[in-house]
Amino acid sequence: MTRFILTFLAFSIFTIACNAQKTTHPKTGKVFLDNDTTKNCYTIIFPSKLPIKGYLFLLPGFGETAERVMEQTSLPTQLAESGILTIIPTLQDGVFSFGIDDSSQQSFKSIITDVREKNKLTDQPFYLGGYSIGGSCVLKYAEDSDKKPNAVFAIDPPVDFEQMYNSSNRNIRLSVNKQPNQESIFLVKKIKEVMNGTPENSIVNYHKISPYSFSDTSQTAIKKLLKIPLRIYTEPDVHWWMKERGMDYSGMNATFHSAMINELNLLGNENATLITTQNKGYRKPDNSRHPHSWSIVDNDELIKWLLEQK
Repeated sequence: MTRFILTFLAFSIFTIACNAQKTTHPKTGKVFLDNDTTKNCYTIIFPSKLPIKGYLFLLPGFGETAERVMEQTSLPTQLAESGILTIIPTLQDGVFSFGIDDSSQQSFKSIITDVREKNKLTDQPFYLGGYSIGGSCVLKYAEDSDKKPNAVFAIDPPVDFEQMYNSSNRNIRLSVNKQPNQESIFLVKKIKEVMNGTPENSIVNYHKISPYSFSDTSQTAIKKLLKIPLRIYTEPDVHWWMKERGMDYSGMNATFHSAMINELNLLGNENATLITTQNKGYRKPDNSRHPHSWSIVDNDELIKWLLEQK
């Protein structure tokens, strides 16, 4: 289970050439694909030094703007300072895009195409990363895209939406004598909409659309990731979830992260890794404790790993 919860001055699009002049600090701009400034757009962070070493799309969590991402983590800036052009998309349904649905995936594809064409990135290393539902989005895209990324990472993403549907219903059922969790109510409704039904009457869609499905014995989705270096980060602090959210292992993303990575390892992907952390999850600006946070990632170590995947 995941915890869900633009206004930069627009810069001109820069064409990045290998012989471009060096700059001293990452430059940031916002690009719009149409006249609506709340969706179908992206924030782009240019490397401090050129030529670039690759480009990375970094997908926010549900409800997150690019500005919120850059408040929570220095990862976009550090990526740019390491030579990686970094793009933070806002998809078709704005900050409330669900990531794995068709409209989100098509919107993401359009943004990727726009960035590639305007910045002449055809031959550069290509990376994907995302937090929460943004992590779900990049996993889904990596599975279904023709041009596979050099590497993918996801920070505590929901991966099995059959499990999420069932655990959300359980959360509602267990809220005896209390107001039902509004997040769980939203998730039940939204997942039924995206999957066109429940697991009982539409399991084929759950297997087809989810990045991973524990109940899919054919392992159809994850077999598309067998040759892709992959990391999933998670902080499985079950005591925090029980105390603060009334949840247990059955509703935690980490349970299904381990299942997904284990199956990929058994299928032969030795570069699929589960990274678990302890007491690293805190949210800014008040530094509040939350294991479902950007801060669980060691940014320097992640960037080193990305640059090794060519």
